Amino acid sequence: MAYQGLAQEYLGMPAVTRAYTTACVLTTAAVQLEFITPFQLYFNPDLIFRKLQIWRLITNFLFFGPLGFSFFFNMIFLYRYCRMLEEGSFRGRTADFVFMFLFGGFLMTLFGLFASLFFLGQAFTIMLVYVWSRRNPYIRMNFFGLLNFQAPFLPWVLMGFSLLLGNSIIIDLLGIAVGHIYYFLEDVFPNQPGGKKLLLTPSFLKMVFDTPEEDPNYNPLPEDHPENQPGDQDQQQQRPL
Repeated sequence: MAYQGLAQEYLGMPAVTRAYTTACVLTTAAVQLEFITPFQLYFNPDLIFRKLQIWRLITNFLFFGPLGFSFFFNMIFLYRYCRMLEEGSFRGRTADFVFMFLFGGFLMTLFGLFASLFFLGQAFTIMLVYVWSRRNPYIRMNFFGLLNFQAPFLPWVLMGFSLLLGNSIIIDLLGIAVGHIYYFLEDVFPNQPGGKKLLLTPSFLKMVFDTPEEDPNYNPLPEDHPENQPGDQDQQQQRPL
């Protein structure tokens, strides 16, 4: 029963959240089982452009370190806020959600060219948290029962928590900066006087990920109406023996 419930919960996850979290877990499992090493995954511009190890542009977003507190902490936040975004403000707009992934990953990769950052998955998680928090500004949050605050402060609380654990906050600041750029261009600037929407999802992404809307003016032919279709009994009579 527990297995069925877990499988049902997994299959009930929205597509992008399921794909990304699965890729992160499988990548970490592969490292733990020593099928691959982090040295084959980390962001290295020289290896990417000179050795054409293009996969590093993606794998550096999938590895969150070895199994431990930090890994599970990141996975919980990644799953939670990625899913709430996809089921909330991006409901029915999977192509726009994928485009946000591509836009955020592109900006982080550009920054990674000029800084010694090897893995950008945590920054990507912070970006998702930031966008969700700005789109839900009135939700009250509780952090481990210690702090109560409004949702927009959540990325900064997470950065402070990283600082307390002795981690570098450069990754957190990068995620906040990229999240703010996306939020400003998508939600703020288009609503300003003289502003316009600058982030336009490419049409090919909409063709791949979004279900085409039904034309309300479409009038099917008479023979296409259900009442004019042959019943099961008629179909059975027409089958060859």
